[in-house]
Amino acid sequence: MSDDYLVRIGKLIRDARQHRGWTQTQLAEALGTSQSAVNRIERGNQNISLEMIARIGEALDSEIVSLGYAGPMHLRVVGRRRLSGSIDVKTSKNACVALLCGSLLNKGRTVLRRVARIEEVFRLLEVLNSIGVRTRWINDGVDLEIVPPADLDMDGMDAEAARRTRSIIMFLGPLLHRMDHFRLPYAGGCDLGTRTIEPHMIALRRFGLDITATEGIYHAEVTRTAPDRPIVLTERGDTVTENALLAAARHDGVTVIRNASSNYMVQDLCFFLEALGVRVDGVGTTTLTVHGVPNIDVDVDYSPSEDPVEAMSLVAAAVVTESELTIRRVPIEFLEIELAVLEEMGLDHDRSAEYAADNGRTRLIDLTVRPSKLEAPIDKIHPMPFPGLNIDNVPFFAAIAAVAQGQTLIHDWVYDNRAIYLTDLNRLGGRLQLLDPHRVLVEGPTRWRAAEMMCPPALRPAVVVLLAMMAAEGTSVLRNVYVINRGYEDLAERLNSVGAQIEIFRDI
Repeated sequence: MSDDYLVRIGKLIRDARQHRGWTQTQLAEALGTSQSAVNRIERGNQNISLEMIARIGEALDSEIVSLGYAGPMHLRVVGRRRLSGSIDVKTSKNACVALLCGSLLNKGRTVLRRVARIEEVFRLLEVLNSIGVRTRWINDGVDLEIVPPADLDMDGMDAEAARRTRSIIMFLGPLLHRMDHFRLPYAGGCDLGTRTIEPHMIALRRFGLDITATEGIYHAEVTRTAPDRPIVLTERGDTVTENALLAAARHDGVTVIRNASSNYMVQDLCFFLEALGVRVDGVGTTTLTVHGVPNIDVDVDYSPSEDPVEAMSLVAAAVVTESELTIRRVPIEFLEIELAVLEEMGLDHDRSAEYAADNGRTRLIDLTVRPSKLEAPIDKIHPMPFPGLNIDNVPFFAAIAAVAQGQTLIHDWVYDNRAIYLTDLNRLGGRLQLLDPHRVLVEGPTRWRAAEMMCPPALRPAVVVLLAMMAAEGTSVLRNVYVINRGYEDLAERLNSVGAQIEIFRDI
């Protein structure tokens, strides 16, 4: 291996380690080597085998090199290009993964329309295929067909794929109806600090699911029982609500779920359950009443709705690049608060009349954003459960606030690390001051400048960095964008279609 490659690989390893928040000593302990050896590797002063590169990538949960395939994907971004024209919002990432898990309830054929072709979906498909579920892309790769086996092969589960997605946790609800005991790998996904699954356990225990955790595996034992009173969720979370819905769907009786999330992906799952024959009362509220069906064997065809977080990403892209852009198929019900805040900041925009999504239930609009002179909001930006400002939309306000006049306080009280990742914008000319792990103060306006940097290990902050690069003078490089591909389909190509200049490349 040449000295040049050793230096380049060493830099990738160093950046991945720093973004994970590890010291050289911590990485050395994970690898069973010395801190001095890690130091030599990062400086490019030590030969390194492909096996060691793979071990480092696994330890850091970073796709440094993909053995047997091309290397990790990077983006080269030429900034200061105005966007124009129109762009469609894709279907919801979070709804699609919930519906894939929900397909395990059905003994019949499930067809999901316009499924997002993203890494998170691909990982779940790998898991489903490994346990015997037949899946195939149909209609020129636009739609997805899912046919379950009579019996699932849980021993054959692709554990590596399962560990790379937090969505695997939503297998618990449907699986407790199919078998008396099973195992699941620990949930993975974005690095957003410690996230307990205890709210899931509290809810699912009422259906007779008992979980013990040992050596990276959840061991599940099921003694089916009927909830004797309403289930009160201790956290109004999206995935915990979905897990409770999935468990209640095949419970032969009526289940009341209180303090439920009413967010977009939960509503899409409720609509899908209704297509399976499960009646759900209270959709869009915090109390859901589920009339379960013990046996579900139907051929179902369902269209998940569009993704409000992707819509917010595209709004932010237009704002930071000072562009006029029309974003089509925006699920307005789930962006009303965000747009209200942007209106107060001075956003110039137009909205079309509302029309129905393909699921017949979600309300869509076309939204045209124009270059605007923005002022910092008087109040802080902070998330709240729906119908408040969406948790996943908070990071985009960091980029928007950076181009507004004045100071904006952003308080992300939900995740431990995400506010920290937003300070990566400082490398691109931003002025963000981290007040504590949950609060960041943004000073605007910003004169963005180009930089080369590693992609943050969390989806939304990674996209925020990309948007800032699009606004920066010069050419930037964003390395190892797997995390963006987890949640966005062909994002670079789609942004290029409206005027961006983003090149995909690999260097190893």
